[in-house]
Amino acid sequence: MTALWQLNTQLFRENIRRVKQHYPIMAVVKNNAYNYGLAFAIKTFMEEGIDTFSTTSLSEAIQIRQLAPRATIFLMNPSREFDVLRENDIHVTLPSKSFYDTHKHDLVDIHVHIEYENLLHRSGFQNIDDIRDVLEDHAQNQSDKMIVTGLWTHFGYADEFDVEDYHIEKHKWRALVDELHQDGYQFELIHAQNSASYFRENGIFSRHSHVRVGIALYGSRPFASVPRHTIKQALTLKANVIQVRTVHEGEHCGYSFAYTAQNDHTKLAVVDIGYGDGILRTRAQHDVLINDKRYPIRALMMSHMFVEVDANVKAGDEVIIYNDILRIDDYTFKGVGANSEQLSALNLNSLIKEYQA
Repeated sequence: MTALWQLNTQLFRENIRRVKQHYPIMAVVKNNAYNYGLAFAIKTFMEEGIDTFSTTSLSEAIQIRQLAPRATIFLMNPSREFDVLRENDIHVTLPSKSFYDTHKHDLVDIHVHIEYENLLHRSGFQNIDDIRDVLEDHAQNQSDKMIVTGLWTHFGYADEFDVEDYHIEKHKWRALVDELHQDGYQFELIHAQNSASYFRENGIFSRHSHVRVGIALYGSRPFASVPRHTIKQALTLKANVIQVRTVHEGEHCGYSFAYTAQNDHTKLAVVDIGYGDGILRTRAQHDVLINDKRYPIRALMMSHMFVEVDANVKAGDEVIIYNDILRIDDYTFKGVGANSEQLSALNLNSLIKEYQA
């Protein structure tokens, strides 16, 4: 028996439609499409009317081009592989004035999206004056130059409601977009909103071409007040009871005294999944489902876990780690880890992966 990563593809499609509504979506497909599989995700998104994608990996961007010859592909990390970008018609971020000054001749005929740093401070131009300097210099060059196609930023605080930072970063960004518009600069693609901002604002900002959605497309709510029915999880992660052991009060189970039985005749199910398969230790602080009943995890090992059960559980029973009841986003809100953290941790080299129509 082997633990199983299983996706209901019809429910996945339904969730795309529910999230997309009538808005233009740039689908984030980084990290193997959040472990859902890049080829599967691109094919499905295209069939559901999404033809604009972003990733952080050049190798993934090349794979996307092979899968979708006419798609718009945006690389969110800077790259110096200029010939590869040109050959594959990959749009790339322009992260700073210094990058432009150093590489403006290397960037000839490459589509760039000018990145604004904002409050995240991860990458991007720090102020509008540097952006204007680049745009003015670019305008003065009449030939052999990059193609300024986009303007973008990332909101680092859109899922934070107890602080003012999202309002600050949103105001700074929208003011910058407005000022550049007033200056007469036009951009084919303007994108900033992640899943949290998209749902928080109930749609797309004015003057923006796309919302850049990631986690919501994969079935997780960006914050708890989004109704459960709005976003549907199509993923199930399940394992198997290998055997049921009986231990007694004071006996230790798992590595380094991980669990000590509190009662005589304690029943522990040995389950064939562990942290080597991508189960976070924080996830192991919560229950699993066996035969539609919740049972607590007592110890987590590399390839196994102990679950305390009762007489209704037997060898061969399925153990549900994640499904539409035990949702990934629910555990995010309980502090287990970000939605993307839980998804990307899953080890698809050790789990069986199954797409189910």
